[in-house]
Amino acid sequence: MDPVEVVGAFFRDYQVINPYIPIFLITLMAAALAASILIFAFIIRPNNPDPEKNSPYECGMPPLMEAHERFSIRFYLLGILFLLFDVEALFLFPWAVRYDALGLFGFIEMMLFIAILLVGYFYAWRKGALEWA
Repeated sequence: MDPVEVVGAFFRDYQVINPYIPIFLITLMAAALAASILIFAFIIRPNNPDPEKNSPYECGMPPLMEAHERFSIRFYLLGILFLLFDVEALFLFPWAVRYDALGLFGFIEMMLFIAILLVGYFYAWRKGALEWA
């Protein structure tokens, strides 16, 4: 039996697979293209490292402290507070989009939400969590 007929019979029998063949071929071609570009770039790239290029900072300034030294907890606290208030402020967008449909109830609920945010903000401010130094 001819191999083309075998493959054709296989795909005729399994009609569910037929729509996915182009997707599989495009994925295979994309992977082959990515691999060939990486191999080609590895072959033609120049390989001339020097001490300056191998230094951890290419800006030319020596590091001020070792990489394993600890940072102040205030750095992490400020980052967490930024993420917290940023994500909570993101809840304002859907409310603004549906403001007309929500009516007075939606307005009161959002004012309550903003009041809770402001209480948290002033609490963090009073505790000194927003001070950098």
